[in-house]
Amino acid sequence: MTTIFTKIINREIPADIVYENDYIIAFKDINPQAPIHILVVTKKEIPTVNDLGPEDRILVGEAYLALSKIAKDLGVSEDGYRIITNCNSYGGQEVFHLHFHLLAGKPLGAMLSSN
Repeated sequence: MTTIFTKIINREIPADIVYENDYIIAFKDINPQAPIHILVVTKKEIPTVNDLGPEDRILVGEAYLALSKIAKDLGVSEDGYRIITNCNSYGGQEVFHLHFHLLAGKPLGAMLSSN
């Protein structure tokens, strides 16, 4: 099944692309949860983190290198940012194509606790 992210990768639907290389594409989220909300998406269709294999080491490394570069380019690396990857329904995953959320631009507060 083709995801919305695959359609963006294939330029079938528009996106505000901020970075791209052979492994990943990054674009602004259309429903931002912070002043800066970038999605970094693998070009290889991998449904969830659970579906990663040893052959995907370079791909995941490229995603994190891109996240770091994007944070620096947007001027948020010093103040800080959050990277989120959701996995399956309890994790809040909505699009089943591996992606990373970069959130920044304001204090993001503490993560949820189990209290």
